[in-house]
Amino acid sequence: RAVVQRVLEAKVDVGGKEVARAGKGLMALAAFSSTDDSSSIKFIIDKIINLRVFEDTEGKLNLSLNDIDGSLLIVPNFTVYGDARKGRRPSFIMSAKPDEARGLFEETMAIAKNAFEKTQFGVFQADMKVYLINDGPVTILLDSDKII
Repeated sequence: RAVVQRVLEAKVDVGGKEVARAGKGLMALAAFSSTDDSSSIKFIIDKIINLRVFEDTEGKLNLSLNDIDGSLLIVPNFTVYGDARKGRRPSFIMSAKPDEARGLFEETMAIAKNAFEKTQFGVFQADMKVYLINDGPVTILLDSDKII
């Protein structure tokens, strides 16, 4: 699952040091469930890279990251699977366990870097400070479990 935001710029700091940065493009908060595998990762990465969420000359959302020569920042964030339908404390039961999620994030990094060179990444299980200037705002939720 990924929450994708169109950004003018975004960056991730860990321990007061910048570890990743993206210019105009997309930032994705990515989470993993125990049912995720290579095919679900490839599906989400392909969707992100090819999302037509940038304006063309007529102001229509018709252009992708490739079309605008944009950049991509992927930030691991297990809380994207938080379920707050019951009670006031979110449940994270759908999130993959940390060791499994780490492997899935590492696979995501390899697949994303291979598919789109201008990709940067946050740090798995780090206390990250994420800064972004949301453009639009445009925010899209992608979920590989919702494939029809």
